[in-house]
Amino acid sequence: MYKLVIFDLDGTLLDTMEDIANGVNHALTACGCRTIEVEECRKLVGHGIKNLLHDALPQDMRTEQMQKKMSEHFFPYYNAHMSDFTRPYPGIHEALRKISSHGIKLAVASNKFQAGTEELVKKFFGDIDFVAVLGQREGFPIKPDAGVVFEAMAELPGVKPDEVLYCGDSDVDMQTGNNAGVKTLAVTWGFRTTAQLQAHNPWRMIDNTSEICDIVFGNK
Repeated sequence: MYKLVIFDLDGTLLDTMEDIANGVNHALTACGCRTIEVEECRKLVGHGIKNLLHDALPQDMRTEQMQKKMSEHFFPYYNAHMSDFTRPYPGIHEALRKISSHGIKLAVASNKFQAGTEELVKKFFGDIDFVAVLGQREGFPIKPDAGVVFEAMAELPGVKPDEVLYCGDSDVDMQTGNNAGVKTLAVTWGFRTTAQLQAHNPWRMIDNTSEICDIVFGNK
């Protein structure tokens, strides 16, 4: 049985897309740029907020100065509105409770900025005991670097890679788990297509949150 299950946040535990897109479009409008559709934003997320704000800009405006200006408009708005439409995916809370009740430890590993990661986890999963809640932090490489997985594993001294399951919704997540040498569970309800997930060799793939416990407890 697994001793540690690590979850991505955006697109895995929480549907955050509308609030992220609203924040990006607020920043784009403030910078005098055209806004983007939610589906376009969906394709850009997963590589950290700096990359998202850079890639959302028109190609001829992707400068360091413009990205800084985008950040100045994005963060105040998003910090005030990050949970306007964000909700846990149906069945996620129940799955986390059930896994935790069996003594299996839980962690979050996200490319969302640290303060936002902590705030959303506290708001929506405040009753869940995570051994680590890890987001994007200055001086730490972002996923798909495996460091965030090893950091979570360090909270359980002696835990082995084959006792760890990494669960995420994106190509970045599959690369992260594979880079860390742990099993990767791809979920199809998030921000990437099934084909994109399959291209990065997930160990298993599921379509419904109810299947998480089956995988964790070895029933599937």
